[in-house]
Amino acid sequence: QVTLAESGGGSVPAGGSLRLSCAVSGSGFSFSSGVMAWFRQGPGKEREGVAAIEIAGGSTYYADSVKGRFTISRDNAKNTVYLQMNGLKPEDTSMYYCAADPRGWASTYLRPFYNFWGQGTQVTVSS
Repeated sequence: QVTLAESGGGSVPAGGSLRLSCAVSGSGFSFSSGVMAWFRQGPGKEREGVAAIEIAGGSTYYADSVKGRFTISRDNAKNTVYLQMNGLKPEDTSMYYCAADPRGWASTYLRPFYNFWGQGTQVTVSS
C-alpha cells in the first residue's frame, strides 16, 4: 500500500509564499523511477493539474497558470516531492493534492489519471 502525506498548506496574503511537501511511503510504487504531481481543486471546480516531475530525470511540467511562480522538486533520499509556491494570488486558493504513478504518458501528466493520491492540504490566499 502506498501512502502520500502532504503538508505545508496554510493561509498567506497575496504575494506570499508557501512550500508544500509530499512524503511517499509504503510499497507498490518505485519513487526513484516514478512520476509525481501536484493537483488542486477548489469548491465546485474540477481537479486541475499544477505541476509534475519525472523523478529519475528531473523533467518538469507546469500548468500555464503557475509557470514562473511555482517550482516542483524532489528529494530522492527522503522520498519527498515539494511544491514551492511564490507570488501567490487569491485564485491559487484551493485544496492541493499530491499524486503518484500516472496511468498515461507525459502528455497526460497534468490530467488527474493517477493511481495514488494524498488527502490534500488547504492553501488560502487572501487579497
